[in-house]
Amino acid sequence: MWGGHAGSLGTPLTTGQTRRVLPDPALDDAVRAFCDALTPRVRDLAASVTGVDGALLDVDVQVEAYNLAAAFIDADGLHTDPELWAFIAAFGPRFGGSLARSAPADVRSARLLADRVRFLDEPSALAEVLLTADARDGTDLASLYYDRALAIAFAVASLDQHTAPMELAAIERFRGRLLDRIAATRGVDRREAAHTAAAAGADETRDAGEVELPPARPVDEVLAELDELIGLDAVKAEVKKVADLTRVQLLRAERGLPVLEQSRHLVFSGNPGTGKTTVARLLAEIYRSLGVVERGHLVEIDRAGLVAGFVGQTAPKVTAVFDEADEGVLLIDEAYALVRGSETDFGREAIDTIVKLVEDRRDRIVVIMAGYPDEMAQLVSANPGLRSRFPKTIHFPDYDTDELLAIFDMRCRQGGYETTHEARAKVRSHLDATPRDKGFGNGRVARNLFEEAVARQASRIVTVDDPTDDQLRALEAEDIPDHLDDGPAR
Repeated sequence: MWGGHAGSLGTPLTTGQTRRVLPDPALDDAVRAFCDALTPRVRDLAASVTGVDGALLDVDVQVEAYNLAAAFIDADGLHTDPELWAFIAAFGPRFGGSLARSAPADVRSARLLADRVRFLDEPSALAEVLLTADARDGTDLASLYYDRALAIAFAVASLDQHTAPMELAAIERFRGRLLDRIAATRGVDRREAAHTAAAAGADETRDAGEVELPPARPVDEVLAELDELIGLDAVKAEVKKVADLTRVQLLRAERGLPVLEQSRHLVFSGNPGTGKTTVARLLAEIYRSLGVVERGHLVEIDRAGLVAGFVGQTAPKVTAVFDEADEGVLLIDEAYALVRGSETDFGREAIDTIVKLVEDRRDRIVVIMAGYPDEMAQLVSANPGLRSRFPKTIHFPDYDTDELLAIFDMRCRQGGYETTHEARAKVRSHLDATPRDKGFGNGRVARNLFEEAVARQASRIVTVDDPTDDQLRALEAEDIPDHLDDGPAR
């Protein structure tokens, strides 16, 4: 009815001679959940259409699941045996024919999954029908589709022990495109669309039981908040890759499948004000939502909070910080400073204690070490214990002028201010002239510039008798300082 059968479902396949294996049930489980959730909704939508065969609607939903699974398997172009055995087990019984009697070699020779990844390029006919129904009836059918389709995507990604980056990238493209369509249909931002999608999926699977902590936010909602951050495109991509890979590893672990041992501890490199703390907070929420840590809180500390001045006090001090961050994320800012003291300094003792604790508590805490790029590279490379436990670095680049101007504009919107054309041009000139040296404050530059402009505007407005609302809101060119001391970098 909507989109019809996948064109190659009827492609003849030779009978496989390869010994059949017991496939991983993850894909079959995800396909069954997809069909069970959507088939009755599609039937309800079509109830008023004369002459529609309900049995054909059931096939439509199964074909949609088939197309999704085929597309995600084809995302990396590998079509491995575990993926194809799972595909045959999931759809052979549903469609019968030669597929049910096939082996992976038969599927490959028939090119059954070749170029299937293109199915993910645009929302499908079925997805568009559900989006239209949502707009008309105020329902959340597309959100339910989104939730169940992503389950198929992650089931596919978990079939191989090593998840290819192209698979994770395909999932992110699919997630973003469909969330944008849902957001546009509902007239909300992506974060609200992600929340709605997660709620739609939870309504189908919610179990009874008390929860001691406030409920964790859905991963997609946190990722949508990440997307709202200005700039940081490369950082966002890396965080999404970390989140998706973690989700795949957890799925494999739940089913008792081999999981590549991989440290979750990270290095954040970048100048001050590049959003490292904000991203760390969001990553803590993501880890909690995925079940990696129970509490998902962020504890931020620096050298002063870890290093004591007397023998025997540093290790207990570090341990106490780890206790505070237990079941959450610990962000150690300016971590390179731990090894910058003299030979009698206790910073190296702090490093040794950190190395021991990240190993002892690897299942209870995630540690992020942050600081200037060159210094962090030197710190990790000079310490074998850190190098093996912090293998991944995410670099936070400096903001360019357009991004800093966007941050300034955001501050204005949040504070209820508006800049005149002349004032905004002066803000841009100020930002262009700010040296991008090692002490460059990035987002703090825009924040401090906004706060100084507001203070100067206030001094100007108090001299105006009975100012209008427009005058109270307006930032004029004279409110923008020519120079601003950003203060020392932190």
